[in-house]
Amino acid sequence: MRLEEIAELLKAEVFTQNHPQDLDILSACSADLMSDVMAYSKENAMLLTGLINPQVVRTAEMMDIKVIVFVRGKKPQTTMIELAEEKGIALLATEYPLFIASGKLYEKGIHGRGE
Repeated sequence: MRLEEIAELLKAEVFTQNHPQDLDILSACSADLMSDVMAYSKENAMLLTGLINPQVVRTAEMMDIKVIVFVRGKKPQTTMIELAEEKGIALLATEYPLFIASGKLYEKGIHGRGE
């Protein structure tokens, strides 16, 4: 699923521009604990979270996660946007809660295991 499709599906605002435009997301991880995210490793993955701090971007970088979607109307801080721009990670924000956002993506074929 392409980034613009994800943004449209989740009615999400995109906060970054320095990310691959042809990025095709195959799987997702939904978590607020970064230790749970570190146990997840898939190619072309995205993270859905309600946690707002720079550590989220750093964890995504370590795990090669290309897209972070903040849920429940939370918006990334300027420092997070700058860090994500530097690392080539897309940041989005949606009003949907984590469960609903995850379900919408699952319905469109984005599964936790990249199936």
